[in-house]
Amino acid sequence: MDHGSHDPEPNTPAVRASDAERHETARILQQAFSEGRLTVDEFDARTSQAYQAQFRNELATLTVDLSPARRQFDGHPDPRADADRQPDGEPRSGATGELHPEAADDRAPLRRVTGETGTSASIAVMSGCDRSGVWTIAGTHTTVAFMGGVSIDLRRARLQSGEITIRAFAVWGGIEIVVPDDLHLVMDGFGLMGGFAEQSGTWKQDSRPVRQAPPGAPTVRVTGLALMGGVSVRRVPRPEH
Repeated sequence: MDHGSHDPEPNTPAVRASDAERHETARILQQAFSEGRLTVDEFDARTSQAYQAQFRNELATLTVDLSPARRQFDGHPDPRADADRQPDGEPRSGATGELHPEAADDRAPLRRVTGETGTSASIAVMSGCDRSGVWTIAGTHTTVAFMGGVSIDLRRARLQSGEITIRAFAVWGGIEIVVPDDLHLVMDGFGLMGGFAEQSGTWKQDSRPVRQAPPGAPTVRVTGLALMGGVSVRRVPRPEH
C-alpha cells in the first residue's frame, strides 16, 4: 500500500489572496520593471491585474516568468514570512519581516496604480477647477484654463496607469500642478508670452526636503502650452502614510 503523500483533490478551492500578497506581487513587478524585464505596457497591465486578483494562483501567473518571483510562488515560501504575518497576510507589528520605512516608500506609488477608469479632463473657462484629495486620474488628462484657474493635486491621487500624461493649456489663465516626489516627473511644454515651468524652492505648505522617486515608480508627463498665461508644476514631499 502506498503511504506516500497524495496530490490535493482536483476540486480543492483556490486560496484567496490577501492585500499583503497583492502588494508583494506589485513590488516584484516594480523590481522587474526597474531591471528592464518588463516594458511599460506590460508593467501597467500586470500591476492592474495584481490589484484586481482574487486568488493566489492569479498572482503567481503574473510573476512566474520573473526570476525574483519564484521565491514567493514556487510552493516553498520562506517560513519566516508566514511567521511574521497575521492570518489575513498583513505583517505583524514589530515582526522581523515587517517592512522598513524605505521599503514602504518604494511600494507606496505602486499602490496608486489601479487600472480603473479615471477623470480625463479639468476645464475652467472664466472660472476655477480644483482636483485634490483622493481621486483617480486617467492615463491621458487634458486640462484647460481660459481666463480662469485649474489646480491639480496628485499627492493622494490614484493613477489609471503607470504613466500619466497631463496635457495642459493655459490661455490668459493659470494651471498649477502638484506632483509628489514618489512619482517621476517629465516636462516638455512650451510658453508663448507666458510661463511653462517647474517651480523650485521650499514649498510653504510642507517644508520637508524633496526626494528622488524610487526605481520603477510611475511617471507623470506634463506637456502643453501656456499662451499669455502660466503652467506651474511643483514636486513636493510625498504624503506621510
